[in-house]
Amino acid sequence: MGATALSRAGRSTLLRVVTCGSAGAGKSALIRRLLEDSQLLLGEAPSVSAAESELENASAAAGPHAEGNREITIAAPRRKLIISDIPGSKDDARKLSAGASNADAGLILIDAGKGLLPQTRRHSYILALLGVRDVVLAVNKMDTIGWDGARFERLRDEYLDFARGIGLSNASCVPTCALHGDNVARPSDAAPWYGGSTLLEYLESAKGSPSAAAKSFRMPVERFDRRSQLSECKGTIASGTLRPGDRIVALPSGRAAAVARIATSHGDVEEALAGQAVTLTLAEEIDLGAGDMLAAEDARPAVAEQFSAHVVWTGEHPLLPGRSYLLRIGAALVDGQVTALKYKLSMETFEHLAARHLDRNEIAFCNLAVERPIAFDTGAENRETATFTLMEPVTHTIAGYGVIAFPLRRAANIYWQPLKIDKNARARLKSQEPCVLWLTGLPSAGKSTIADLIEQALHRVGHHTIVLDGDNVRHGLNRDLGFTDEDRVENIRRVAEVAKLMVEAGLIVIVSFISPFRSERRMARSLFKEGEFIEVFVDTPLEICEARDRKGLYRLARAGKLPNFTGIGSPYEPPERAELVLTGGAKQPQVLADELLALLNARGII
Repeated sequence: MGATALSRAGRSTLLRVVTCGSAGAGKSALIRRLLEDSQLLLGEAPSVSAAESELENASAAAGPHAEGNREITIAAPRRKLIISDIPGSKDDARKLSAGASNADAGLILIDAGKGLLPQTRRHSYILALLGVRDVVLAVNKMDTIGWDGARFERLRDEYLDFARGIGLSNASCVPTCALHGDNVARPSDAAPWYGGSTLLEYLESAKGSPSAAAKSFRMPVERFDRRSQLSECKGTIASGTLRPGDRIVALPSGRAAAVARIATSHGDVEEALAGQAVTLTLAEEIDLGAGDMLAAEDARPAVAEQFSAHVVWTGEHPLLPGRSYLLRIGAALVDGQVTALKYKLSMETFEHLAARHLDRNEIAFCNLAVERPIAFDTGAENRETATFTLMEPVTHTIAGYGVIAFPLRRAANIYWQPLKIDKNARARLKSQEPCVLWLTGLPSAGKSTIADLIEQALHRVGHHTIVLDGDNVRHGLNRDLGFTDEDRVENIRRVAEVAKLMVEAGLIVIVSFISPFRSERRMARSLFKEGEFIEVFVDTPLEICEARDRKGLYRLARAGKLPNFTGIGSPYEPPERAELVLTGGAKQPQVLADELLALLNARGII
């Protein structure tokens, strides 16, 4: 979602339409009818085989790795329509979000007999969220309810009232029967009470999205080079126009320069438009890098590292506040996390509901934080530079789509206080290298025993240490947290921040936590400098952990009396690249502790 690949300038003869609807509403039949009847209106003989060929080619073009959407081109009498067909499935929010990000108009189908469904409301909200303002609701299969005009009017009034409430002020409704072509491209004799336009007429008259060319200049930087004291950068213009001599600013650095030259694949140009891939030569050298944004000097976007946004969650696993994700906006890719779920939306009533996580296809309003300041606009200003994706950090699979509502500013009176005594000075006094030893493994794997033996050994030779044990910390700092996935994420976040402060104090910090999720251990590692975080996997088989369980927790979990117990009711994700793996159960705890001490010696920590 980010920069639009095709310029919206001059789209009067081209309209991108995203179509969606619940399974069985008749979407395929309607698209086929649009294809056939458009040929008829153009004076061509309608060809069923040609329509089928177009649909088959569109499905094949989508390919096995695409979003699952097929694109169909329809040459209507007054304009060209590019139809993006969203299959009705459990992944509809993901596919619709991908398709709507570049759409000018939306076409939603419902079954007249079933009426408005929660899925219809979700589809409409996603279209509104992603800036699609022209929406047509096709009330299809009218023949199945005997072309009941009163029924259609009730559905129309209900939908239009809902649409206005979510910002779809330019919505229309058409009664159709795709099977027989009624009101698709030709008026129907079956509904003499209906005096509105056909579906095709509505699409041909749609204004589409506001032109990206009419907005302020924005260009995410994809590549950057310095040659002969001149800065040269490549990217695709997301919005606005640019000419040699224009003043632009690089963000987040804030350095400004004039444009000396604009080159495309066809040579130099005197004007570049939204959607064009260009190489810019700047008249002076400025601080710039891939992922930055170029903007008009007199119309700058926001720059912040925290913001509020609407998020459509499409991931296989729930969104958990505090968990680390990758956030892509424009050409920038940064680590980020949801810091607060303000509310999620009920798809029945659109009430704001309290939530601690988001499941697939749910929509919420959130606060997010990223690792460094990024440049962006709000959705109300410029959807090309306000939309972003959230991705799983390891697989880079898209897990969510978002639109920024507004930046969040830090309090103006909060500053980082510089201190004369730093971490290195504190460590020299202790004759050690500060670090965190992060022991992870199943319950009863032996983590606490090994942590205690390590601390005793280090204490005997004069090293300064502290043990942060999972059970002990839950008696104080984390006493308010339970064992849900959400609480486990927050549990690790707090402990990681405490461990960071203690490393700053020059200590060797020994963390003994189950910490079952890789994403939270990656988050903890990201807080420390290279070499300061040592992940130690105490790899003890489940059966041995159960056998040595003196607290009887595994028995309670097996009996269903202890939900979310790691290894039984909640998963444990073993480390993939731990600095040290200790084979618990196969060796005595002291032998395992000695292996960890040997690693500390080899690394020069002690």
